[in-house]
Amino acid sequence: MQSGSIDLLVCGAAEIATPRGVSPLHGRSMAAIEVVRNGAVAVRGERIVDVGPEHELRARYSPRRELDCRGGTLVPGFVDAHTHPVFATTREDEFEMRTAGASYVEIAAAGGGILSTTRGVREASREELARSLCVHLDRFLALGTTTVEAKSGYGLSVADELKCLQAIREARALHAVDVVPTFLGAHDFPAEYRERRGAYVDLVVDEMLPRVASERLAEYCDVFTESIAFSLDDSRRILSRARELGLGLRLHVDQLTPLGGAELAAELRAASADHLEHVSERGIEALRSAQVIPVLCPVVPLFLRQEREAPARRMIDAGLAVAISTDFNPGSCYLQSMPEVISWSALRYRMSAAECLTAATLNAACSLGRGREIGSIEPHKRADLVLLDLPNHRHLAYELGRNPVRAVVARGRVIER
Repeated sequence: MQSGSIDLLVCGAAEIATPRGVSPLHGRSMAAIEVVRNGAVAVRGERIVDVGPEHELRARYSPRRELDCRGGTLVPGFVDAHTHPVFATTREDEFEMRTAGASYVEIAAAGGGILSTTRGVREASREELARSLCVHLDRFLALGTTTVEAKSGYGLSVADELKCLQAIREARALHAVDVVPTFLGAHDFPAEYRERRGAYVDLVVDEMLPRVASERLAEYCDVFTESIAFSLDDSRRILSRARELGLGLRLHVDQLTPLGGAELAAELRAASADHLEHVSERGIEALRSAQVIPVLCPVVPLFLRQEREAPARRMIDAGLAVAISTDFNPGSCYLQSMPEVISWSALRYRMSAAECLTAATLNAACSLGRGREIGSIEPHKRADLVLLDLPNHRHLAYELGRNPVRAVVARGRVIER
């Protein structure tokens, strides 16, 4: 065990609650979190060096600085593994249309939805998009999120998709939040390709993907695989090319219809299959066999006024390693709070507080290829921590409607609210 001088001692916690390990926790093991009462965390530089009862760490280390949790609860930094934060305009008018009874498909058919956001992104400069993204990242951080997967997907042209990914790179360099970029050029068909869908798929495969890969603008490629968007065959073609170019794979699947996208995600051994409100039993088994992580978005059906939701409890009981996310975007879920997602996952999915915590940290981190780096409070991992103004981790699921984050430690740096 190391000892001596450290940069930071996070102390005074009623409890430290964390999953453990570098691999996703599957099924019932998602509830197997470690709770250290009256615990502390020793940090040197950006890394955790020790975790344990406070009296033991005080005997071993001399801290240059202390962060007093004042009886709060310490958890890993939240990892939001599915967001669309690069946009220039919001869509509250469509929200009003939905409350009046219009459906997602009806709004999209009328020229709204993704294409309405595309118009704003195409008019905005890279600098404007980066500034807007930094504002979103500030809000993520204030809500305890220290790692965010950020998708493009509102440009839908070579120049505008590159512009979005360049804005992500620019904002990432300026911010404490770690940003994982994902290329989502196959989010929808732009207006100029509505009658030439095959030509747009060619554009994504032959021009967009090679540029994204050669400029190293993204770690992952995603596709909206849906009856109103990209077919199974088109999705397979796009994602196969992305894999050839060295990108990881993620998919929006089985959100609005039971198209069989989960089975495609399993066939391609994707890192994640997201949404899954209409996944079949066969799809669940395929995901389990292929070890694909489902990234679920529990607030989206509520936001869209849809009754169907992902069968999270069934997935966990079947042995899947479920992750949860906000799906922050201007149209179908204008939400950045992982604490809210945790509460809604408990309410809608019948997940325990411990399962929710694992889904929002370690499993989400593993879906982004970062399980060895983040997602739990353990020695050698990055010091990404969230101090909650709560007496224990169960309150995180129990209390709805208030931001419980008192302070965040991002890469070993304390950021107090």
